[in-house]
Formats: sequence, C-alpha cells, structure tokens
Amino acid sequence: MEEDNARILALHALGWLAGDDELFAAFLGMTGASAADIRATADQPALMISVLDFILQRDDWVLACAAAAGVRPEEIGAARARLGGRDQMHWT
Repeated sequence: MEEDNARILALHALGWLAGDDELFAAFLGMTGASAADIRATADQPALMISVLDFILQRDDWVLACAAAAGVRPEEIGAARARLGGRDQMHWT
C-alpha cells in the first residue's frame, strides 16, 4: 500500500470513528486527547496510527470501518503497517 493511500484510509477511519459517539468517546478516553486535539493533529502519522490501532482491536470494528470506507478489511491492517513503518520486513 502506498503511503498516501494509507493516510487517506486512516482519515476515513477517523471519520468513521468520530461518527460513532460511543466509540469516539472510548478512543478519546484511551488516548487522553480531546476532540480539539484530534482536529489539530488529524493529519499527523502518530494520530493516524492510534486510530488504526484502536480500530484493529476488534474484528467487528475493522469490518464496519472497512465497509464504510469501501475497502477490504485487510487494508486497515495494511494501512497501519505502512504508516508505522512495518510494511517491509527486515530479517537482520
């Protein structure tokens, strides 16, 4: 997955997450961030990784987020790997 596509998917995931009040509140509680913090850092890789990590905790969240974004569920994990630098394995 290209980095630009991973970033776009992460932003879609953030939008999906923000659209569910209960999940978004849980995400804010987990990160300690406020909604204002999220708006201010939405384009930062660390936040994108946090969003994807949160969603990847549960299969039903992955499936719902992927459906909302119009992608295959495995693309959520691929985007996380790409943004976190884990898209290439180094066997050293």
